[in-house]
This record gives sequence, C-alpha cells and structure tokens, in this order.
Amino acid sequence: VVVFGAGKAGSASAQLAAAGGSNVVVFEMRQDRMDEMMRLGNNVTALYPYAEVVAREVASADLVVGAVLVTGAKAPHVLTREQLKGMQAGSVLVDISIDQGGCFETSRPTTWKEPTYVEEGVTHFCVTNMPGAVPQTSSQAICAAILPWVNKLASGDSWRQNVPLTRGINVEGGKIVHPALQSMKV
Repeated sequence: VVVFGAGKAGSASAQLAAAGGSNVVVFEMRQDRMDEMMRLGNNVTALYPYAEVVAREVASADLVVGAVLVTGAKAPHVLTREQLKGMQAGSVLVDISIDQGGCFETSRPTTWKEPTYVEEGVTHFCVTNMPGAVPQTSSQAICAAILPWVNKLASGDSWRQNVPLTRGINVEGGKIVHPALQSMKV
C-alpha cells in the first residue's frame, strides 16, 4: 500500500493498512510526520516523494491512497499518468483529495452511483465528499476534532493570542481576511 500525505486522512489510511498486515509506504514532505509514520510499525516506511522513488513504489503497489491537502489551494498532482502506466493492471487508486481537484493526474470526480473507472488498467475511486456517505460518524469525528477549539473560544481567555485560532479567521468585520481567500473572485 502506498499513501501520499501523512495528515489525518493519510495517517489513518496508513495505520489501517499497517494494522491489516500490509507493507505500507507513506510519501510525506514534513519530517515530523514522517517520523510519526515510522512509529506505526516495522511494516511502515516513510519517504520523501522523489519522482524516481514514487515511480518505483507505485509500480509494485496494489493500492495507492492520495490524501494530499494544501489549505486554500488545488491539490498538487503527486502521481503522473506516466507513473500510473508503470502500475500493475488491477491495482487501485483512491483519491481522497478529489474535492480539491485530485492529487493524481488521471483523477476525475465520480459519484456513489458510478464510483470507479479504469485508466491505464488501474481502477480509480474518486468519489467526492466521501465523509457524506457516513454522516453520523463524520459528524462525530468533526465534533471531536473541533471541540478543543470551541472550548478555547468559549473560555473567555484571550483567544487572539492563540496563533492557530487567529490563522483560521476567514472573515472579520465584514471583510475577507484569510490570504487564501483574498485571491478568490467572489
């Protein structure tokens, strides 16, 4: 199993695959997250995504998961069509980043009605809004993730001193203040 990205979705994918006994390669650019992935077990390797290493690893993968997110931007293509051609027929790509444009060159949005398609002999699963298929579970997960931040906001403490919270402000005083949104046309 090859996983691109070691954020929440990527690390959960890697952990699940490793727990199931798969040999897992995680491609990540941040050293702290690479270290985190290496602690998952002896069957997990974390690597920097050099093109030749990516090509080698995906060529032998049965499953490739794309979980790349660049906040406020389109997902970068981390797997080219040329690299895809090196994969074994019958392999599977899952593009979790499809809501941000997809992180594989051959990705295109699909639906639950027609969830897969085949390119170069490789099955692609690129369903948009994947959490929407499990609304109760995804709602519980998002609530658990944001609860500490809601508590900080509600505590009356000076939340403006909290850098992660202030970086998350999108609109203030009726004006768009987040840099990633300022460049968007409304």
